[in-house]
Amino acid sequence: MELQQQDNRSGSLLRSVDWFTLVLYLILIVAGAVSIYAASYNFDQASSMFDFDSFSGKQFIWAGLSFILGLALLLIDRRIYEAYAYPIYGVMILVLIVTAFIAPDIKGSRSWLQLGPMSLQPAEFAKFATALALAKLFDTYGFALNNWKNYAIAATIIVLPILCIILEKETGTALVYTSLIFVLYREGMSGFVLFAALCAITYFVVVLKFAAISIMGIPLGMFIVFIIIMVLTVGMLAFYCRDGELTRNVLLGYMVAGIVAGGLAWMGIVINGYVFFFTVIGVSLLYLLYGMLHSDLRKVLLTIGVALASIAFMFLVDIAFTHVLQPHQKTRILVTLGIEDDPRGVGYNVNQSKIAIGSGGMWGKGFLNGTQTKLKYVPEQHTDFIFCTIGEEEGFAGSAGVLLVFLTLIMRILTIAERQHTTFARVYAYCVACYLIFHVAVNIGMVLGLCPVIGIPLPFFSYGGSSLWGFTFLLFILLRIDADRKAFGSW
Repeated sequence: MELQQQDNRSGSLLRSVDWFTLVLYLILIVAGAVSIYAASYNFDQASSMFDFDSFSGKQFIWAGLSFILGLALLLIDRRIYEAYAYPIYGVMILVLIVTAFIAPDIKGSRSWLQLGPMSLQPAEFAKFATALALAKLFDTYGFALNNWKNYAIAATIIVLPILCIILEKETGTALVYTSLIFVLYREGMSGFVLFAALCAITYFVVVLKFAAISIMGIPLGMFIVFIIIMVLTVGMLAFYCRDGELTRNVLLGYMVAGIVAGGLAWMGIVINGYVFFFTVIGVSLLYLLYGMLHSDLRKVLLTIGVALASIAFMFLVDIAFTHVLQPHQKTRILVTLGIEDDPRGVGYNVNQSKIAIGSGGMWGKGFLNGTQTKLKYVPEQHTDFIFCTIGEEEGFAGSAGVLLVFLTLIMRILTIAERQHTTFARVYAYCVACYLIFHVAVNIGMVLGLCPVIGIPLPFFSYGGSSLWGFTFLLFILLRIDADRKAFGSW
């Protein structure tokens, strides 16, 4: 009887597993290993794709072990993942802290633990632990993002691994966890937080991009941001307060100030930019303070807070850029923004990568026929810059095909998320999707020169076992949770 029940459970699991997602996973890891073989192929010392001394051979070993690991994860009862979500998270945080102190220094980073003949990066495994903990939190009875306490708890779960990984000096990997903000948005966080983050990124880029040009005695970047803040203030008043008179008064104040400044400049009298804008901001605050007595107090205070925070952030950009970021990080940002040109230094990898991708044309040069990659012009082409090999040898068509498979996998995960019957399953699925989207977007963005080079691997393609195993944990735990959705839906 017991054997029959086990057979029934195994058969039910096989029928319930999302095979489409599993097939996409297998396609990606096989394509990844083949791409690694192409990226590391040496005409003078040609070897088999399955030579275990080559990068591709080792990757096939990692892939095989990953699949076995995935099958083991499928056999674990989904209730285990829910019951031990917090202990798993706690253990991973502890491992991250220990890693920062005992791991060897590799290129300035202490993020790899040496375990006999292999080394693993705990930060890759902390992703699934953080996803489980966040899912467990949202599945707590009565929990909702409706007060500052709950916001703080959710933020702490996300921020803790970020701080630990920064301690290991792996800033790029730490940034991956910031993608979980979209999970909070899906679960009820105000869209205002995302809007504030978008504004902060815009201010940062604009201030740095136009810092070298001055107008009215202030950097052009700050001038532009001041204008953006003015427009933002008027827009918030119109959208939130619904007070036409107050909005018109503030807008009129801006227009009059601009006309006065323009007229004085036409007569040869140029007012110092800082004096001008702080006068305008001061007058605007007076209008807003007046509006507090005649409009919705909370919304006017929100508008004032956003305006002042925006101004403070604008001045902090230069301080943070100058005194917080490391020299190599600053150079990467400046090169990405086109402010500096360093073709033989920081910009070398990106320039060579773009040359390789561009030379592939529509259909590519053919498998193992890439010149830029075979002559090793692109450093790290089997790890972070693996996509340039695909672009050169398979062309636009092959690159688009890879992106299409990733897009299909992400859309499938989102579909899985929305068909779940429990908050735990839905939140975990969205965490997996956010990790994937961030990795794919940033990795390909940095290969194309659209993002700073921050050392983010392309999932299932970049060489290495830690990343592959990390995403295997994420995906197969999701498949196991999803396999029981019908049973939980009937409760």
